[in-house]
Amino acid sequence: MGTIDKHAPGEFCWVELGTTDAQAGVAFYSKLLSWTVRETPAGPSMTYYIFLSDGKDAGAAYQLMKEQTAKGVPPHWLSYVAVTDAAAAAAKAQKLGGKLLMGPCEVGEEGKLAVLEDPQGAVFAVWQAKKHIGVRADGLHYRACWNELATTDAAAAKRFYAALFGWTAHTQPIGGMDYTTWLNAGKPNGGLLQMTAEWAGIPPHWMVYFSVPDCDESAEFAKELGAEIKFAPFDIPGVGRICVISDPQGAVCSLIQLEAMAA
Repeated sequence: MGTIDKHAPGEFCWVELGTTDAQAGVAFYSKLLSWTVRETPAGPSMTYYIFLSDGKDAGAAYQLMKEQTAKGVPPHWLSYVAVTDAAAAAAKAQKLGGKLLMGPCEVGEEGKLAVLEDPQGAVFAVWQAKKHIGVRADGLHYRACWNELATTDAAAAKRFYAALFGWTAHTQPIGGMDYTTWLNAGKPNGGLLQMTAEWAGIPPHWMVYFSVPDCDESAEFAKELGAEIKFAPFDIPGVGRICVISDPQGAVCSLIQLEAMAA
């Protein structure tokens, strides 16, 4: 297993679970993705749970605050993008039509963050690293390997993220539909889907994908652990086998058995 030492600006660098039962969420993902956990104090009454894959940082979890649940914030996974200046990125996002939800704020000596909402309503975060660069785990399995935007206006999303992060959008047919891959400095950095009528009732969002060695086995195990299978395992030719799950508290993520990683 390799180790990531740096995330380039514009690259996805961290994933974080906000949930209504942190201990239950930590137990679920620790079992499902073979993670261990390091607990870190994050204030007088808050614990930040850092997930470790083979001993290396892979993501985190925390208990949603009463203020968040009172505002209707549901359990969710949040995707972070590396930036050189979180305050500047937040200001730029707002000029482009986005909304600032939190920050910019210092996180001790670890870094600086801001949580934002794009013009269509998808939430993401930016991270200016100091001591904490983000994900360090770089193995084949049990790590966040993809971040995908589902939005109601793909054309507008392409303009927003291109202007904010300098991403370019490469669209091609995959699995019988047009799929856009975000490129950051020429390297694949995530995906984009245009939401259709079939998505009625689902708000625009960023989806986190976790790599697993066997999608079917992981889906069945997730179900045994109390998850709901939103979409049963299915194949995307040239990509891999995917399922979408909702964990016992309601946070949604995808599991993917990439073809290049298949046993």
